[in-house]
Amino acid sequence: MTLIAILLATLAAGIGSVWVAALLMRAGWGDGRSGIGPQHLLSFAAGALLATAFMHLLPEAFESQAGAHELFATLLVGLVFFFLLDKAELWHHGHEHGVGPANDEERGRHGHPHTHAHDHDHDHDHDHGHGHGHGHGHTEHAHAQGHGHGHRAPGGWALLTGDSVHCFGDGILIASAFLADLRLGAIAALAVLAHEVPHHMGDLVVLRQSSGNRRAALAKVSLAGAVTALGGVVGYFLVGELQDWLPYFLAIASSSFVYVALADLIPQLQKRLTAAQTLAQIAWLVAGMTVVTLVSGLAHSH
Repeated sequence: MTLIAILLATLAAGIGSVWVAALLMRAGWGDGRSGIGPQHLLSFAAGALLATAFMHLLPEAFESQAGAHELFATLLVGLVFFFLLDKAELWHHGHEHGVGPANDEERGRHGHPHTHAHDHDHDHDHDHGHGHGHGHGHTEHAHAQGHGHGHRAPGGWALLTGDSVHCFGDGILIASAFLADLRLGAIAALAVLAHEVPHHMGDLVVLRQSSGNRRAALAKVSLAGAVTALGGVVGYFLVGELQDWLPYFLAIASSSFVYVALADLIPQLQKRLTAAQTLAQIAWLVAGMTVVTLVSGLAHSH
């Protein structure tokens, strides 16, 4: 039963997020045409990830017999670990992004391979240059969703390889949550789906630009997303054999969610916006937290 739940959840988070991204792009979401831009999607994803980590994964870990000191140490090590992966360009995509504006090129080479912000709002926000290089070297809205690769077209296979590695890790994290509690697994899968949607929107744009074939791009990103299920199966058997270590796996999963939210998503929201736009960001952030809470309540009631 647990393995089936893991397979369904990882497929929904991996492939489902790709198709949701494609549908949202078709509806004009993420480019401002529908009134919902990348800032809104990023805010929602950040809220969902933070709520999942602090309200569900970590409390579950601390309810175990593991000591608080050991769990906090694991959380700290996890954050440093994901930071180092980020620096090595292995976290998310593994292709180089500039972070800062043109006169901040050296400081901006952090190797952030994140592709969540296909930032159409960057036309008035170059002073911050967040979004991990999504706006560098671009004119207004020129390939704004294409991860900011203004200087060279990215290698499609390199992007897909990085995507697959990231999705595999997501699958293991989801499996860890399911092995602790089915409700917790459903929440973790929802959080992964939420932050993968804007991520895959950028992937689709990049591959469409490199191949010119929308269907081929969708198929390739879907295959990369399917690796989430593989990670889920591996996680099921790996973590299942190490039940005593489950609280530590949950702490590592929490560190992943916290790192993505605080080091990747939220920095992309630090832009000069009007009061109304700032309130919209906050509203979507709270919405992400609220959805996770509601899903938790529904799962618990069943």
